[in-house]
Amino acid sequence: MKRACVIGAGFGGLALAIRLQSAGIATTVIEARDKPGGRAYYWERDGFTFDAGPTVITDPACLEELWALTGHRLADDVELMPVMPFYRLNWPDGTNFDYSNDMVSLRSEIAKINPRDVAGYEEFLDYSAGVYQEGYVKLGSVAFLDFASMIKAAPALMRYQAWRSVYAMVSKYIESDKLREAFSFHTLLVGGNPMTTSAIYALIHKLEKDGGVWWAKGGTNRLIAGMVRHFERIGGEVRMGDPVTCIETLGNRVTGVVAQSGWQANFDAVASNGDIVHTYRDLMRDNASAARRAKALTKKKFSPSLFVVHFGVTGTWPGIAHHMILFGPRYKGLLDDIYTYGVLPQDFSIYLHHPTVTDPSMAPEGMSTFYALVPVANTGKLPVDWAEIGPILEKRVLDEVERRLIPDLHSRIVTKFHYTPADFTGDLSAHLGSAFSLEPLLMQSAYFRAHNRDEAIGNMYLVGAGTHPGAGIPGVVGSAKATAKLMVEDLA
Repeated sequence: MKRACVIGAGFGGLALAIRLQSAGIATTVIEARDKPGGRAYYWERDGFTFDAGPTVITDPACLEELWALTGHRLADDVELMPVMPFYRLNWPDGTNFDYSNDMVSLRSEIAKINPRDVAGYEEFLDYSAGVYQEGYVKLGSVAFLDFASMIKAAPALMRYQAWRSVYAMVSKYIESDKLREAFSFHTLLVGGNPMTTSAIYALIHKLEKDGGVWWAKGGTNRLIAGMVRHFERIGGEVRMGDPVTCIETLGNRVTGVVAQSGWQANFDAVASNGDIVHTYRDLMRDNASAARRAKALTKKKFSPSLFVVHFGVTGTWPGIAHHMILFGPRYKGLLDDIYTYGVLPQDFSIYLHHPTVTDPSMAPEGMSTFYALVPVANTGKLPVDWAEIGPILEKRVLDEVERRLIPDLHSRIVTKFHYTPADFTGDLSAHLGSAFSLEPLLMQSAYFRAHNRDEAIGNMYLVGAGTHPGAGIPGVVGSAKATAKLMVEDLA
């Protein structure tokens, strides 16, 4: 059997490993941390379970496909629970908007804010369906290895005005400022600024409408655990808690990997699910071609980071939806602060995750698990001391949740901790502490992202957020499908 190594047990790495092992390639996954998951790590504290993220599961069919390759079922290892509404959006004036794929309810929600936008929404939905077909169904798991492949895809993308931003396209159909925010914020979930991210990413709306929004019982970590269980069931090997320190090369070929423990093994092919800059700059530091690639990558624009406050509280909150967006008083101005100016704004928008409203097992009986997430500039734009700033920002975030949703929040907190851009760098070797790798701009999409197969080192591959099509569970699982196809063909 041919042998392959996948570095990193995130969603992308595990999806790739399952595909390779299913195809008869003996595959080893090696993970630096004590638990699998990468950005989908988790903590257990004082009886509460805290997922690091991601927490929004869409397009379950792309996950089911991984089990079906060997005649198994996702449902045998993971229980997916529907989330409804998908999101509850809340503005400072008290307006709520429940966003879902229940079309009767959704039209009613739109009409409450602006009746004239009901017809505009129908047009936007048609647009979203078109870009979904072209950008996700046709191209979401295709590797763009040369510029010719980009030229071939360009006419369809241009037909849908890919050069325009998501916000611009939403504004073409929707006139209410609140509803423009409601139908454009999704790009933030994959690291993109709605004001600059290509309109192609409007496909997320159609993706959610068709596939729904789901939760894995026990947490996103249970989906990761299910992937590991299935991978080992079909013969794969997972090594935990042993960071790779070197990807060995000889000329224009990868020969094997070396880990911190001293473990070393030779492989016919290696794929990295790690940070793309870390992979080329640090793990392949002795290879001249990789050094050039690292230098080129560092010149690109990277997505923001995140500041996340995890907290467990006494009491249950059936009136607080599973996923909430608490918009701040500004939208474009706040995005400019994060993406352009690199300042820590006085106001913020919060993504509030409340899994216990769907799954009480995430907390002790009679208690609730939450996390409050705010996007912040990456460390290249915002080089602050997070050890000093973290506690201050944590209090401000919790104060805002208390003011808008839970009046006595501070007195109810049983346990809490926060996660900063410095933690993304330290735990995940994330370049500039970015939470989503390369920013999803038009000129950093498809061929212009890091390639699934290296141009100079023929048996070195990449998978995950830094490659096409980008971040998010469907994105990295799609990248795994593209990379697996290349590797299976190359190793045949």
